[in-house]
Amino acid sequence: MDSSAIADRRQLRRRLGFWRVVAVILLIALGFALYRFVGGDFSGTSGPQIARVRISGLIQDDQELLDRLKKIKDNNEVKALVVSISSTGGTTYGGERIFRAIRDVATKKPVVSDIRTVAASAGYMIATAGDDIVAGETSITGSIGVIFQYPQAKDLLDKIGVSLDEIKSAPMKAEPSPFHPPPEEAKTMIRNMVMDSYAWFVDLVADRRKLPREQVLKLADGSIFTGRQALQNKLVDSLGGEDDIRAYLETRKVKKDLPIVDWDASSKASSFFFSGAASQLINLFGYGDFAKGTDLQKLLTEKLFLDGLLSLWQGVGR
Repeated sequence: MDSSAIADRRQLRRRLGFWRVVAVILLIALGFALYRFVGGDFSGTSGPQIARVRISGLIQDDQELLDRLKKIKDNNEVKALVVSISSTGGTTYGGERIFRAIRDVATKKPVVSDIRTVAASAGYMIATAGDDIVAGETSITGSIGVIFQYPQAKDLLDKIGVSLDEIKSAPMKAEPSPFHPPPEEAKTMIRNMVMDSYAWFVDLVADRRKLPREQVLKLADGSIFTGRQALQNKLVDSLGGEDDIRAYLETRKVKKDLPIVDWDASSKASSFFFSGAASQLINLFGYGDFAKGTDLQKLLTEKLFLDGLLSLWQGVGR
């Protein structure tokens, strides 16, 4: 056998060995992902702890967050929950579901709401789910109320000469419409819906803050408050930060020295972890040069993980 054939055979063996290593790593990664999907806890710290969940941006119906809160409730190592809120609000229904999930956690362990820069509207709704509410002196909160907005494009369509005709089963169907001013009956329908949700929100605040409904109604005109003003109006319990949160939890028999562990959304655990770990392992096995030639990290990240995630995300976005 000539030298070139021997070299080809050695290269083939190296390639086979390399792909065997890749297959093992992918199986491990798949098992890791499956375990996580089934319910594995990868909060980052084991043992007794205080869980912290961060809620930011637009509040909406978030099943992943609801599932995470349930895991926190059922985890006996978690002795308390801190809900850190930075949100100007969102959907009423989304706020309602998260509120109920946090109250469910509170049936088994103390919960503190930590108002950061802003927790307004549905953000404040969620904050009321805590057994205790801590805010910064200059935090912004309040905005107790409900709004329903709809666009009007009729004047623009008139300018460009476009009209829309419609045939509908009843006068209130698809009202209000952006293609014509809503009739008074439609405005009344929407106003009744808004006021019903508003009454529910006011009752919730009155119940959670132990305030007379008449007093909450005076505050529930959509006004926002600083943390100092909110404390004066009894919308929060104290001003401060982590030390004040721990001080309250200590009154609930939660040890002051327990670590606060962030329970982040599972999607934040990047798939880059797998590709980086794979590259390191392949270097240890002596296939580093070949891995560089095939750009393994790009292969594992972009082709095997990222495409699927981005496709799913792009599909949801549309």
